Formats: sequence, structure tokens, C-alpha cells
Amino acid sequence: MKLELRHNLPFTSASLSHQGKSIDVKAILIDTGSSSTVMSADLVEAIGIVPRPDDILNKLRGIGGTEVVYSRVVDRLAVGDAYLSDFDIEIGGMDYGFEIYGIIGMDFLRRTGSVINLKDLTLEFMPGKP
Repeated sequence: MKLELRHNLPFTSASLSHQGKSIDVKAILIDTGSSSTVMSADLVEAIGIVPRPDDILNKLRGIGGTEVVYSRVVDRLAVGDAYLSDFDIEIGGMDYGFEIYGIIGMDFLRRTGSVINLKDLTLEFMPGKP
């Protein structure tokens, strides 16, 4: 699948399903520097994912500073032809000063056998992977 450069960073789109509801997500960063996959709290609220009183909050640390997130297991996350079922994502504010609704991190990239071709700006998945 073709990647799009925005702010000189590789972006794609995805589909997220949770408890019978689905949403198409645009402007998702492919980020090998992120260990986990993160989605925007505002975005996932549309399919019923909201914080619960018993959620455990965690801090993500990165170049942009820290962000408080909570986790949720979603039914399915698909990027192109690759998908993972019962996949744990982190959910946070994602206020980075430009349009971004999610980050596909190393957890998804490794489990799907992703191959990032920066010369051709493509994202491919190893045969036999989900």
C-alpha cells in the first residue's frame, strides 16, 4: 500500500472495529520509534470507546514530551490487507499541532511482518502474516 508524506513523515489510513462498530481512520503515522499503537481519544469515542473509572492510566514518553493514555483491546485493527484481532491499543489526546489521528507502532508492524520501503513510499506485509 502507498504511504503519503506529511510533514516529511509517513502516513497511511486504517480501519478500527470495536464491539460491532467500525471507523475508518485517516492520517495515521507509521512510527518505528513508537513501541505501541495509539489512537486519538476524540476519534475512538465515535465507536463507543471512552475512559472508564477502572482504567489504568499510563504515560507515553517521546520526542514531543509525555502523554497520558489508557488501553483498550479492540476487535480488529486493519492497515491495508494486514489486520490483527483482539489487539491492544493505547488511547490519548494526540494534540501534536498537526492533523494526526493515530500512530501505528512497532507492536502492529512486527506482528504483521511489515516492510517499509521509504524509496517507493510503500508499506507491504510478509506473506502468511495476519
